[in-house]
Amino acid sequence: MIPKESRNQIALDKFLAARPDLKAEISVLSEREQQQQVQWAFEDEAQEQGIEAWELALELIAETPEELKVMRLEVHHEVAEALGMEWDEYRMLNELED
Repeated sequence: MIPKESRNQIALDKFLAARPDLKAEISVLSEREQQQQVQWAFEDEAQEQGIEAWELALELIAETPEELKVMRLEVHHEVAEALGMEWDEYRMLNELED
């Protein structure tokens, strides 16, 4: 499984690799501006799909449906912990299976 700290960048790289038109369009920009444009396009794509950007990132990097499920649950566990909620309460509120 891909380390958490690398997931977003790998997802953005895969996203851009699948969009040669976007890559060509932003090639004249500075590296910082290119990264910003890719991030915005990525977020727009997630919104068009009706999901959060972190979910799109996981979908792009997961190698199997099982890995995707594990990574999603991992993120949800982190959110529950950050909110100070018990896992069972969080899971029920978000209609998640364990």
